Order: sequence, then structure tokens, then C-alpha cells
Amino acid sequence: MAKDHPTFSSNFYQLCCFLFVFSALTPMSFVYWSRCFAPCKTESAIALPKQNQTFDLLAYPSAWNHLSFSPGPPPRLLKIALFVKRWPRRSLAGGLERHALTLHLALARRGHEIHVFTTSSSSAFPDYPDAKIKFHATPPSPAGYLNQALAWERFRVQNTTGKPFDMIHTESVGLLHGRARNLSHLAVSWHGIAYETIHSDIVQDLLRGPQEPRPSVFTERVAKVVDEVKFFRDYAHHVATSDHVGDVLKRIYMIPEERVHIIVNGVDEETYKPDAASGREFRRKVGVPDSATLVVGLAGRLVKDKGHPLMFEALKQVFMENASFQRNVYVLVAGDGPWGNRYRELGPNLLVLGPLEQKQLASFYNSLDVFINPTLRAQGLDHTFIEAMLSGVSVMGTRFASITGSLIVGPEIGYTFLPTVDSLKKSLHRILGDGRGVLAKKGEVARNRALQLFTAAKMAAAYERLFLCISKGAEVKDNNDYCKYPLPRDRWR
Repeated sequence: MAKDHPTFSSNFYQLCCFLFVFSALTPMSFVYWSRCFAPCKTESAIALPKQNQTFDLLAYPSAWNHLSFSPGPPPRLLKIALFVKRWPRRSLAGGLERHALTLHLALARRGHEIHVFTTSSSSAFPDYPDAKIKFHATPPSPAGYLNQALAWERFRVQNTTGKPFDMIHTESVGLLHGRARNLSHLAVSWHGIAYETIHSDIVQDLLRGPQEPRPSVFTERVAKVVDEVKFFRDYAHHVATSDHVGDVLKRIYMIPEERVHIIVNGVDEETYKPDAASGREFRRKVGVPDSATLVVGLAGRLVKDKGHPLMFEALKQVFMENASFQRNVYVLVAGDGPWGNRYRELGPNLLVLGPLEQKQLASFYNSLDVFINPTLRAQGLDHTFIEAMLSGVSVMGTRFASITGSLIVGPEIGYTFLPTVDSLKKSLHRILGDGRGVLAKKGEVARNRALQLFTAAKMAAAYERLFLCISKGAEVKDNNDYCKYPLPRDRWR
């Protein structure tokens, strides 16, 4: 049947994923359901360009991070409008805000003029003396979001009284679709979509205690997916921050392929890099003895949907069942949230450090043998994985399609587990059995992959090329067609 009808498997994939929402949620059904969310592409299927072959970048099916754009000065400086709900403040920023900062600071340092339309706050915006960044802050809406009407008016004034914006970028729905509808020189970066959230809801329901009521969110969530399918088409260009989301936007949300571009998140490679001396000093500072067999790390918001109830229970059981693990493995927890105090209950080998500034966080990663992110949120691509990988640390994460499709693509990089206590416990026993030597080798492979794909420089170069390609008036500015690859300037020197 599949041979006679080539669309059968694709249609079945969609049907399976949506129907499961309404099916009985049992551990056995999870096994079948999880296949629906498996990434459609493998590493070996990436369509890399052949030597001297020119092609249309907008039709490139894989992550632009695999391509080599010129590191030289930009051929044309752009005036870019950025819409983002919040601008990062110190160590409290979420992934979306950190992406906005990392990307646009890199673009501004390359000479582009960045105008940030965002919400005001009690603290002043940071000063970036080496970058052209101007903030246009407005009071938040009553619900605490970016006030769309005020932000749009500020944008309109800037766009009509001075040089018009060459490019408009919105981080998720920083700019709502109604205003974005007729802007062809606009791109939206998605850091989480409703289709992925269904996955998260199902996982969290499977982990729900027998006395906890089941949230009535599933029907609502499917309705939200339908709404997104309807209004996502109003954005001219879409940037998926993971390979999995790119596939979903094309097949499930039915956005034309030439309007979907995969650019995987990147972080500052100058901050996150191997530094053994810094790691040793950090261990001593927080109280890890030299005799420790392994040092395991967690980082982020210590809340339920980030998987900390799951992690707590797995560690509790492993400590009870394995005396060697309890005596010789130290767990460092960087972050803040309600599960911090619960972790302290597990004994002196579990050290809760609170939120860390960026430089402290870099030393934290260097103190680890393995970094674990037990998130139950299937959406987006968490920066902490990339920070750890760039630091040369092996990683362990939940077996979600965004993680296995872009980051932990094989056992040579790290470990994955199903979002169940038993599966996580097996992975914890595995790292103890593998030992520091095996983990160090995995960390080297992880760093090499991150350097190739997930640096801030790689991400900024890809976004810059996309912006040059689709910017207003790009076709008449010079003789280069920035939508083609490679151009002569793309050859690295």
C-alpha cells in the first residue's frame, strides 16, 4: 500500500500524532506515540552542497549552520528592527531572550544598526559601546507582554522619519501576525510551537501522580495548533531553531519550503570553552573534594516542566540503591526555583548553587564530567546543551526530537533517556559505569560538533545572509544575489 501511495506514511504520521492526544495515555502507548515525533532526517541525510554547485539558499532543506559563509566584513550594512517581548537582564533571561541578545549583539558588532522594540523595566538597558544597538522601550500590556500598539507606533515613526528599515525580525510573536502580514522583508524565529507543546503535555500527564487532577488542556492545545497553522502563513519567512521544528513547519503547518529556513541556535564560543583550571577552582570553591568519582551538573529554572521532579526522584532512588553513587558522585545544581530546596534534601553530595552569572556558568560547565538536562518541554532547543558542549562536556538529555535531531545525534556525543524515572536511572548508572575517561572522549566529540554548528559566529553569519537575501531592496543594491550559495566571498580563507 505504501508503495502505491507515496504520501501514506506522511499522512499516517500526522494522523497518528493528532489522534494520540485523544487516546488513553498509558506507558505502553507512549512507546508507539513517541515514534510519531521522531525526527524525519538523520545526520547522513543532510543535503550538503557539491563542490562549485550554486543553488538557491531559500530552498536549502537543512540547517544553514552546515554551510560556510564568509567571516569577512558584511558587504552591505542593514538597519534591522527587532521585536522581542523582553531584553535579557543578567542571569534571569530565558532562551528566547538570550537568543535575541546573542544574535543581535553579534550582528551589531559586525556594523549593522539594530533597533530593539521591547518592554521597559525597572532597570536600565545595558550599554554596548562596541555595538550599534538602540532601544525603543514601551510599558508592558496589562498582561505583561509587549504592548503591540505602542511598539508598532514607535516602529512606524522610526521607519518613516529616517532611513527605512531594511529588515524586520521578530522573536516568536514579538510582532503579531496581523501587523506582520504585508511585510515581505520580515522573518520570525520560532523557539517553541504549539504542536511541540502537545508532546510536553502528554509527557507531564504520564508523570502525573495518582492524586493529581488531569489538566484539561489537550483539546485546547490541538485548537491552538490549528490556530497557528492558520496565522503562521501571514509571516513572510520563518526561521526554525531546530531541525525538528523546520520539518514540522513544512509538513504539519504546511508552510511552503522556500519560506522555512533552519538556523540552529548558537552561543558565545569565546565565553563557553574548555578551561580545566577554571573548572578545578570552581569545584574547590563550591566544596567538591578531589576524591569525587564524577561531577554531574544541572542548570536552569528549577521548576516542574524543566523535569526536576523527574530528576529528583531518579537521584533519590539511585542514592538509595547504589551506595557507591551516593558516596562518590557529586551533583551541582545551578539555577533558582522551588525544586532547589527539595534537592538539598538528598544529602551533602548535592550542592544547590543558585543562579550564576555568565562567567560563573562557564566555570560551572568546566567543573563537570557530564551535564544533564531533564526537561519535559519538547519545544525549542535549550541553550544549556550547547553551552556545555562548547565547554567540552558530554551531555545527557530527554529523548525529544529537537534534542536527538540536532544535538545528541549519537552515543558518541552523550546520552538520552525517555522521560521516565526508570530510563533516567539507567542513564545515571551508565555514566558511573562508563567513567570519567569515556565521558571526556564524548565531551571532545560534543565540542567538535558544537564548534562546527552551534557557535554565535555561525548563527550570526547564517542570519546575516538570510537578512541580506530577503531585505527590502536587496535586488537593486548591488550585483550580488545573496540568495545564492556559494558566492565567491563564501570561500573561507
